[in-house]
Amino acid sequence: MVTWVAALDRKLLRDLRHLGPQAMAIALVMGAGIAMFVMSLFALQSLTQSRQDYYRAYRFGEIFATAKRVPNSVIPQIQEVPGVSAVSTRIVAAASLDLPDFAEPITARMISLPNYQPPLLNDVYLVEGRALEPGHSNELIASQSFMEAHRLSVGDSLKAVINGKQQVMKIVGVGLSPEYVIQIQPGALLPDYKRFGIFWMSERQMAAAFDMDGAFNDVSVTMEKGVQQQAVIDRLDQILERYGCTGAYGRDRQTSHVFLSDEIKQLKTMAIVAPAIFLAVAAFLMHVVIGRIVGLQREQIAALKAFGYSDLEIAWHYLKLVLAVSLVASILGILLGIAMGRGMTQMYAQVYQFPVYEAGVDWRTAVAGFLISALTSSLAASRAIRSVVRLPPAEAMRPEPPASFRPSLLERLGLGVWLPQIFRMILRQLQRKKMKAATAILGIAMSLAVMIVGSFSLDALRYIMKFQFSLAQRQTLAVSFIEDQNAAAIDELRHQAGVVSLQSFRSVAMELKAGHRSRRVGVMGLGGEIDLYRLLNVEEQPVDVPHDGIVLSDKLAQLLEVDPGDALEAKMLGGRRRSGMLVVSAVVTEFGGLNAYMSPASMAEFTGDQRLYSGAFLDVDNLELATLYRQLKEMPTVAGVTIKGAAVRSFEENFAENILTMRTFNVLFSIIIAVGVVYNNARISLSEQSRDLATMRVMGFSRGEVASILLGELGILTVLAIPVGWLLGYGLAGLFVLGLDTEVYRIPLVIDRSTYWVATLVVLVASLLSGLVVLGRLSRLDLVAVLKTRE
Repeated sequence: MVTWVAALDRKLLRDLRHLGPQAMAIALVMGAGIAMFVMSLFALQSLTQSRQDYYRAYRFGEIFATAKRVPNSVIPQIQEVPGVSAVSTRIVAAASLDLPDFAEPITARMISLPNYQPPLLNDVYLVEGRALEPGHSNELIASQSFMEAHRLSVGDSLKAVINGKQQVMKIVGVGLSPEYVIQIQPGALLPDYKRFGIFWMSERQMAAAFDMDGAFNDVSVTMEKGVQQQAVIDRLDQILERYGCTGAYGRDRQTSHVFLSDEIKQLKTMAIVAPAIFLAVAAFLMHVVIGRIVGLQREQIAALKAFGYSDLEIAWHYLKLVLAVSLVASILGILLGIAMGRGMTQMYAQVYQFPVYEAGVDWRTAVAGFLISALTSSLAASRAIRSVVRLPPAEAMRPEPPASFRPSLLERLGLGVWLPQIFRMILRQLQRKKMKAATAILGIAMSLAVMIVGSFSLDALRYIMKFQFSLAQRQTLAVSFIEDQNAAAIDELRHQAGVVSLQSFRSVAMELKAGHRSRRVGVMGLGGEIDLYRLLNVEEQPVDVPHDGIVLSDKLAQLLEVDPGDALEAKMLGGRRRSGMLVVSAVVTEFGGLNAYMSPASMAEFTGDQRLYSGAFLDVDNLELATLYRQLKEMPTVAGVTIKGAAVRSFEENFAENILTMRTFNVLFSIIIAVGVVYNNARISLSEQSRDLATMRVMGFSRGEVASILLGELGILTVLAIPVGWLLGYGLAGLFVLGLDTEVYRIPLVIDRSTYWVATLVVLVASLLSGLVVLGRLSRLDLVAVLKTRE
C-alpha cells in the first residue's frame, strides 16, 4: 500500500509539473478572489473593532438633542427619564476663524468641556499637548484633522470671532472625539478639513462668550440595556420642546456614525459579491481543466484500476491535485489580501479618525480563506472525479468515441462557399464543443465585467460632481447665519464686495409623515428670484419650486413611499411646533442626504413667521473674492461659509486618489481573469486538437495556417464575449449601486463609453498575449510524437 501511495504521489507531481502555467493561472484567479475576501474582512474588522473600542472607551452617546437655551435645572428631569443611565450636557456653538496664511473663511464648531474634568459622555482623546487647565484663559483643543490640514502645532495661536467678538486663542492640545470620526460640516457632502474644524473650550469660557451661564444647548444620554430607544427620545422631546429643541435622535442618525456605518455596509457587500465573481470564474476553469485531464488519462485510470487501486484511492489522487492548486491560491490570496487590507486601512485612516486602528487579520479569516478555496475547487472538480469513480476499466481502455462532424449553420444556409476553408473548420470545431465555447465566452465576459465594475465608480463620482456642482449648484459660495435673520441681513450680503447675484434660503427642521413612515429632515425654503441653487429631475431638467406644496428628493420620496399628488403630514421641530398637511408637488434627483423644499411664501405661511432667512447662495466676481472673504469674517451674524470650489478640491484630494488605487487593483484582477480564462481555453484547445493540427502539418498545411485555426477560434470567442461582458458589467454595476444605496449618499448607475472601451482593450490585449504564449507551444509541437498511437 505504501508503494502504491508513493507511486500516485509521484504521478501527482508529474501532473502538476505538466499543468504548470495552467495551474498557476487558475491559482491566480482563485487567489484574487481570496485576496478580495481577506482584504474586505481585514478592513471590515479593522473599522468595526476600532469603532467598538473607541465608542466604549470614550463613552459615545446613544441619544442626542439640541435646543436654544436650557437651564441646568432641567438636568434632573432628564436623569429621571426611565431607562437613562448617563446624561452629559454642554454648550455647542459656531464661530469663525482667521489664519494669517489662509484667506478663505473657516467655520469652527466650538464644544464646551466640563471645567477641567473629563465629560461623562463623548470624551476627547488627547493626541498630543495637554488638557485645558484652570487659571489659563483663551485656550482650546483642536481636532487632529484640522491641525494636519493647516500644519499647525501645539502652542500656535489663531484669531476667532466668537459670538461677534474677536479673540486670540492658543492651541494647547490636539484631540479626537468619537462624535467626529469623520469631520463633515453640516449640509456638506464631503469633509473639508481646511475650512471646517472641531474645537473644545472650557465650559466657563463658552458660557461667558455665549451668555449661557447656568444653561446648556446640547445634551447626550446613554441608556440601560433592554430599554426602548424611541420611548426615551419621545420623553426627551417632551422635556425640551419648550426650549426650542428640534427633536432628539438616536445614534443611527448621528452624522459621523451614519457615514461610518455605511462604509461598513459597503465592505460587507464587497466581501460577498467581489470574491464570488472571482471564485465562480476559478471554479469554471478548474472544472474544465480537471475534466480535460480525466478525459486524457482514461487509459491511465483503467490501468490503475486494473493494478488494484480502489475507486476511493484514485478519486483522492485527483482531489489532491485540485487541493494542491487551491492551497497555492489560498496562500497567494491571503498574503495579497493582508497587504491590500493594510493599504485600505491606511486609506481609511485619511478619512476616519481613530486613536488606534485595530489592524490585523483574525486567524478565522485565514482559515475561512483556505476552506473557501478548497470547497470551491472540490465542487468544481466533483463531476470529473465522480466520472473517474464510475468509469469501468474495460470502457476506460477504449478511446473516447469520435465527435460527430457536420456542416456549420452558415454552411447549411448556403453561405459556405463564401467562407475560407480555415474559417469553416473553426466554426465546425466551435459547433462540436458548444458547451465549452459557451463557458469560455462567459469566462472572458466575466473578466471584462470585473473591469467595468471596478472602474464605473469613478465615472459615477465624476457625474455626481458634475450634477451637484455644475448643473444644480451654480453659486460661488454659500453663507449660513448663526440664527435666522430678517431681510436686512440679506441686503447686507447683497451689497458686499464682488457679489454679482444672490439667492436666499431658509432651513426649518420638520418631521414628515406618510402613514406609519416618517423622517426628520431639514426643509429648505428656496428663494426663486434667481436659480443659483437649482432642483433637477432625472433628465437633468430644472424643477421649479411651486408656490404651495412641497418638493421631495427621490430618496426621501422612496422612503416615505409617496408620489407627486400624495399628501404628507408635516410638523415643525422647534419654534412654534406647528403642523399641517402638505401635498407633494414634485420629486427631484439628489445623490446626498434626505431633503425637501418649499417656496419662501409657503414656508412663511406654514411656520406662521415673517420672512426669515437662514443664509444665501452667492455668485461672486473672482477678482473680489479676497475682499469678500475679509468682510465675511467680520460679520457677526455669519456662522459658516461653504466654498463650492473648495468642496471639489477636497474631493480630489481626499477621495480621487483612493478611488484610482482601487481601480488599479480591479484592472490587475480583471487581467488575471482574462489571461486565466483565455490561456486555459487556448491550452485545452491545443491539447484536444494537437493530433488534428499535427496531421494538417504533415498533410502540407503551413505553420501559419495551422496557427490561424487555433488563434482564430480564440479570437472568435473573445469577440463574442465582448458584448456579453458589457451586459454583465452593467448588470453587476447595478447590483453594486443597489448595495451602496443609503440615506447619506447614493451612487448613480453611470458608465462612460471610455470605461467600456478601456475594459475591452484590456481583455483584447490579455487575449493577444495568451494567444502568443500558446502559439509558441504550437511551434514546438513534436509531429512524430503527437501522431503516435496513445499508449
